[in-house]
Amino acid sequence: MRQVIVDPRSRIATVSGGAKVKDVAAAAGAHGLVAALGNCGEVGVSGLTLGGGYGPLNGQYGLAVDNMLSAEMVLADGRRVTTGPDEEPELFWAIRGGGGNFGVVTSLRIQLHETRQMLAGLIVYPWSEAEAVLPRYAAFAATMPDELGVSVTMTSGPDGQPALMLVPLWNGDKLQGERAMDQLQALGKPQLAQIGPMTYTEMLAPFDAQLAEVAGWHWEIRTRSLPALMPGAVDAIITAVAGKTSPYSMVNWHHFHGAATRIPAEAIAFGLRQEHFMVEIVASWQPDGSNGAAHRQWAHDLWESLTPFALPGGYANLLAPYDREQARDAYGSNSARLRSLKRRFDPGGVFASAIPLPD
Repeated sequence: MRQVIVDPRSRIATVSGGAKVKDVAAAAGAHGLVAALGNCGEVGVSGLTLGGGYGPLNGQYGLAVDNMLSAEMVLADGRRVTTGPDEEPELFWAIRGGGGNFGVVTSLRIQLHETRQMLAGLIVYPWSEAEAVLPRYAAFAATMPDELGVSVTMTSGPDGQPALMLVPLWNGDKLQGERAMDQLQALGKPQLAQIGPMTYTEMLAPFDAQLAEVAGWHWEIRTRSLPALMPGAVDAIITAVAGKTSPYSMVNWHHFHGAATRIPAEAIAFGLRQEHFMVEIVASWQPDGSNGAAHRQWAHDLWESLTPFALPGGYANLLAPYDREQARDAYGSNSARLRSLKRRFDPGGVFASAIPLPD
């Protein structure tokens, strides 16, 4: 179920339904190719892709879902179908962003891309630098080139104190990439900067190692989409991170820019095509016999404080069943069409993801 077959001539990967990001990265990398995927190798490719798929190559190649060419599915009535531009095109439109609402994906075909001169790594700023660095980062992000993707993480460092971490990836001309990395390091005074030539698989490895350490822990995740890093929003995030109820909780964001913004909103079900920052509010704690109320409240309070600065809706892949209002607004002008297709392909509501079930 995790098989990945790469055709290097067409630059297409056929990916089994259970494959993980690291499986595709390794298979594509063996041919000097790369897929537009996420920052974590342990995430399933199908789930990541159907809901959207933010990642460091979005600026250059679009979301993971923008690179899906077709899919094989099993529907609620047991039928096995192939969906693509010429086969079940309405279903194909719906699953590209509509998440797991329409069936089980057993295989998908995705477009791969050329690996150019890739630079990646980690830049860590002490928390005392956050108030100065983040506004400079916001100004830098406003003119960020398509070849650069930067994920931002705010969590505890090795000393247990909060830290600001930038995880950049460049895929393009090496000299231009080195200049971009220098600019990121000049946003403040980093306490650690490890940047150099790196494959996509090598970039994923540290995150996967961290996940192995937290297996079995408890989680609460909320999400907001910010059209810009406005001062009030940045202040709210800094305050929340400084007051975390668990040293393992974190706030991350992914910058949606470049090629991902140049696809018409109506082209696929994923409806938010304006530039934005997708914020992940992640409460995490070790099992301790409690119900985690304080940690869940921490996530909710930050989520609530970002309301005045946020766009309607939220990232479908991170919405919980109780996020009904965000789910209603997650697809913008595509919502009515998506609900209509839900009634057509899954009238009994066998599958449930972010969109509200049929009335």
